[in-house]
Amino acid sequence: MDCGRGMFCPFCGKHMNSLTRFCFTCGRCLEFLKDADQTETLETQGTSRQLDTVLSKNNPCPSYKQFMEYRSSKSKERQSFNYGPKGRSKPKERKQVQINVGLMGPHGTDGTDLKPLRGKTLPLFTDPEVAAPDLLKQAVQKMRTFNKDMHEGPYVLLYPDCSEVVLVPGSERSFKLAEYKKEIGKAYSRITFFICLEKHYKREYDTSDSDSDSEIAITTRSTAEFNRADTLVFEPQNRSTPKYKLEDERDAPGQSSTIQPGQIVISDAEDLDPPETNPEKTSCYSKYTDLYSPNVEQEDEEPVAVNVKNFQHTAIEETDITLPDIVANLSLPIDHKKVSRFNISRANVWDGAVRGFKRTTYSETCDMLVKFTDDTGVLEEGIDTGGPRREFLTLLMKHLKDRPIFDGPEGHRFLVYNANAVREDEYYLAGKMIAVSVVHGGPGPHFLSEDLVHYLAGQPSFKATNNLITDEEIGKALQEIENAASLDALQECMMRHSTMLQTAGCLRHVATVEEKKEIVSDYLQWYIIDRNSSVIDRFRDGLSTLEFLNALQQHPTLLAPVLCHSERRLTAFELESLFKPDLSPSGSNRRLKESQTMAYWADYLLDCEGLLVHLFFITS
Repeated sequence: MDCGRGMFCPFCGKHMNSLTRFCFTCGRCLEFLKDADQTETLETQGTSRQLDTVLSKNNPCPSYKQFMEYRSSKSKERQSFNYGPKGRSKPKERKQVQINVGLMGPHGTDGTDLKPLRGKTLPLFTDPEVAAPDLLKQAVQKMRTFNKDMHEGPYVLLYPDCSEVVLVPGSERSFKLAEYKKEIGKAYSRITFFICLEKHYKREYDTSDSDSDSEIAITTRSTAEFNRADTLVFEPQNRSTPKYKLEDERDAPGQSSTIQPGQIVISDAEDLDPPETNPEKTSCYSKYTDLYSPNVEQEDEEPVAVNVKNFQHTAIEETDITLPDIVANLSLPIDHKKVSRFNISRANVWDGAVRGFKRTTYSETCDMLVKFTDDTGVLEEGIDTGGPRREFLTLLMKHLKDRPIFDGPEGHRFLVYNANAVREDEYYLAGKMIAVSVVHGGPGPHFLSEDLVHYLAGQPSFKATNNLITDEEIGKALQEIENAASLDALQECMMRHSTMLQTAGCLRHVATVEEKKEIVSDYLQWYIIDRNSSVIDRFRDGLSTLEFLNALQQHPTLLAPVLCHSERRLTAFELESLFKPDLSPSGSNRRLKESQTMAYWADYLLDCEGLLVHLFFITS
């Protein structure tokens, strides 16, 4: 808008001395104003310009100050408008907050201590300005809603330190939840109050003043009787605990007890005896230690029956438990209503097993559904009484022993470090596969070294030999050290292989030739266990699946043969049970001949077994 003395921006109202392309206040484009001044061909623009000219002649152009006053008056006018009920501000409603309330009950043998009861804490929504009595009522109502076995009361509201909620701690102000929250500096969701029966709280409060140890008075029996001469002693008829027996035995027959609580009474004879005549009772302190010494169970007392099954983490092995019992106990968490599926190809069992065990939906507590696929891709049904599962686990254990994470001779393999296997977490997976195979009814690996299994079971025995070393140079060096006949030869051999021994921390000064066995044993323990401790720990984590590792540590003699290689002779009965005869119908002539043939077959197996036993004893 041009007014002779200048112009105003039509967007922000800023006064300008001259027309520019853009407003230097709001930055809006003003090109159209210049075009409006130059273009007068359009009728609308001409009419507008004429109207502006007339207005400018009749009315002087308003100043910037007048424009700002006008805009301010309009703003006040708009603010004074009444928009009705919807525009009125409503009073803010006070929001409720969430706290926690729990139950406290007596604890301890005497029942005077209060302790929060586990599993009895519930959330409670309440007003931040609630007082202690109202909060107590809400807490009791909340607890009674979810606990139908609650007593009638009355109850008291307690802080976590068992003090009653009356005032805000550290002040004389009456309790308000908001003020308590401000003082304690916690969020409402982290604040917990407790309710307790009033009789339990008063019992704890009454005994809190007598927490200090009572004084022990040492006196003679005559003095004690004199002090109690005018007192009638109450003797209860029913004595439920044997603690009165000692007092009755201390009292003479026909006399009432004159011993006060906290007194140690010494007989007059013992009090008058010199130390030389009674060396066992040389002081009052000796009498005190005799009375308060711990009770020792005598050997002739009848032992107390203890249920060993309650001790789940003890290393004491039960003698009347068998391997099937252990496996059955470990398989209890398995849910047979749910399955984890394995799609296995016999051409690559390991790949299918890894995919199945690493699947996000896999759970070791679910039953295993194994389906084999042949080379042509035809799906083979595999859900039956467990045959495909056992076949899969058997094939998996055979493939597992050939993995690069194991080293050592056949049947005595141990773990070795492999960087690629560490990245793939194969050690944990191998331990998990072994645990799942045993618990789900499959075979064990039967190829692990006894020393490795003993280490996993927590047994200190280590009896490795040089035969476990597959490295020819290391095995040859250990054999030379073991065959050293003299001290000089041993020292020379150790200096020749000093780098190898120093790496294992076995290089030391030897004084006798007998120390060669310790050096070889220390190196073998480092080679098999210590240098691979990190991967062994990860393998142990996998064995912890389904509590198999705990069972191994509790019953090593029963579960170690499942992991280690064991050689045993095949008996005639076991070989006979491998065959199932296909007999003719009963009563036929062929059936009679087949029965006779079966008897000859069983005799033949027995003769073979006896011959093998005879040859074994001859060769041994």
